[in-house]
Amino acid sequence: MTRASDTAKLLGAGGSILGSLDIGGGQIGGRRNLIINGAMQVAQRSASVTGIGASSGYFTLDRWKINTGNSAGRLTMTQTSDGPVGFANCLKLDCTTADTSIAAGEYLELQQIFEGQDLQSIGKGVAGAKEITVSFYVKANAAFTFGVELYDLDNTRQITKLFNTTTGWVRHEFTFPADVDDGSSPFGDDNLTSMQVTFLIHSGSNFTGGTLNTTSWANATNANRAAGIDSFYSSTDNNFFLTGVQLEVGSVATPFEHRSFGEELGLCQRYFYRDQNTTAEYKRYVVLNVDTTVNARGNYFLPVPMRVHPTLAVVGQLASYSAGSIRNLSTTLAINPSYAQASVSAGFHTVCLFAVVGSGQTAGHASGLIANNAVSSLSFDAEL
Repeated sequence: MTRASDTAKLLGAGGSILGSLDIGGGQIGGRRNLIINGAMQVAQRSASVTGIGASSGYFTLDRWKINTGNSAGRLTMTQTSDGPVGFANCLKLDCTTADTSIAAGEYLELQQIFEGQDLQSIGKGVAGAKEITVSFYVKANAAFTFGVELYDLDNTRQITKLFNTTTGWVRHEFTFPADVDDGSSPFGDDNLTSMQVTFLIHSGSNFTGGTLNTTSWANATNANRAAGIDSFYSSTDNNFFLTGVQLEVGSVATPFEHRSFGEELGLCQRYFYRDQNTTAEYKRYVVLNVDTTVNARGNYFLPVPMRVHPTLAVVGQLASYSAGSIRNLSTTLAINPSYAQASVSAGFHTVCLFAVVGSGQTAGHASGLIANNAVSSLSFDAEL
């Protein structure tokens, strides 16, 4: 076969390279999956947390938020190794306290939230908008009907598809239609919340009492969001497993896009980063410059630029080490916003930590922020 004939076959009838491999408007190569940590590899906060359900938040697996309200039900959320072939990890929810008397305003959702600037390839709300395809692997302890929803946070529009579980792993694939002539604006081209993908697994009548909006995007009405779903909280026997979550532009569900652990971790660290001292030792966190006998500051370099200026949470006893002496911090370590070394638009790669001790330091000397022979951690949070 000649090189010319090979080229002609690649060009196809449309005259474009790989024209026969068009996947519904989505990209063929490069990063396709807009979901971060879809293979449930990264769990910086914890591999397992019990008693979840009283409040919303991020508890275990990075980028996966529990959104809950008004229910007495409780669960344990775990990163576990019980994944389908090709997946070492999955997310597990285990009902530990049932709630069979479902009040109207109850809900339990598992979400991932996206920045608007990461959604521009969808073209939502304008001519030429593209379809969105969501795929995932799921199983449970029994047959349930749950929902997967796309919710446009910029324009308060949504659409839901129902799916069924079995006791074995099943891959579901759903294509959501383009939202073209909605009369609304596109997703904001910024680092703020624009869309969320939500797994609806428990809802009261405020969310189930209407008609499920499943065929086209519509202005959000709560009663139409979760009609027809079962309740995860119906029994303490219940569990729910999820992995291989993919959201891509176009009408075809392509095979799951596996990324290296290092790449996935870096994507997660844009939103949350934990620096840990896991044993009783004197870990050095950062070098500090002593301002006064009690104050010291130092630039802490984050591994990746964060979405916005992060908040700081400290676990364990920290101390300042200067001139051969260890001095316990007398107040909680803080980030000094006036010393941030980047802007929101560029992302925050450096923050200034501000430490206060009782006394005994010498202005102009160097000191170090250390773990005072104890398990400790610094957590930087810039979640959506």
